Amino acid sequence: MADAKKDGPKGRVLIIAGSDSGGGAGIQADIKTVTALGGYAATAITAITIQNTQGVSGVVATPPKAVRAQMEAVLKDIGADVLKTGMRVIDPVMVATSGDVLLPQGAVDAVRRLMIPGATLVTPNAPEAEVLTGKAVDGLNGQRRAAEKLLNMGAKAALVKGGHVPGDEIVDVLATQTGEHFFDGPRIETTSTHGTGCTLASGIAAGLARGLSLIDAIALSRAYLVKAIERAPGFGKGNGPIDHGWPSRDPEAFANMFAKWRVD
Repeated sequence: MADAKKDGPKGRVLIIAGSDSGGGAGIQADIKTVTALGGYAATAITAITIQNTQGVSGVVATPPKAVRAQMEAVLKDIGADVLKTGMRVIDPVMVATSGDVLLPQGAVDAVRRLMIPGATLVTPNAPEAEVLTGKAVDGLNGQRRAAEKLLNMGAKAALVKGGHVPGDEIVDVLATQTGEHFFDGPRIETTSTHGTGCTLASGIAAGLARGLSLIDAIALSRAYLVKAIERAPGFGKGNGPIDHGWPSRDPEAFANMFAKWRVD
């Protein structure tokens, strides 16, 4: 981290997350997203999940000492501008798109006590925000109340996503110490939504690592995610993956999107 402060952002993102055997979410989605948005992805694997588009059938946790050792090895050598699911951008993955619960209650308590305080950004969806804050999140006012509670819990900023909130429009609510900002767009009717939360958070982390403001990093990540959902390949029989690689097939559209937020 010291090198980044001295020389400016380098785009390095250390991702602390679990592996998704289906390739649509988790560490796989994170690496694809950070790479697509011009960052450099390093990883610390926290678990191996046995899953596909239809659900999670098993989780094998990495020993905590091994997780720490992975992080220390990367930070001592390569360094990082942003940690995703650590000090910086926290995506509190608690429930998979399939509905499978991924975190036991003890781990949820640890997220509240150890990860949210001091986080640059926490990015829960509506069900996760309800679990973390105890506030009902069934509409815009609920999102705003939950975001405010997350700030009171110690986060510097909270993005409470609206994908699980009914309506033709999806509104994500960003709350910071200086005010609120709303990101909205039409709902895309699709079952290809596996990994959307991981992708959004990793895209934001990549933007921050490259020196974008928080609002610009969120806007860039959302724009990338929308295209990835629209161009989903239709794989699997359940909640399918999105198309993380769309920029390679439409470089002109991606270049125009990239330029809008002045990413070097």
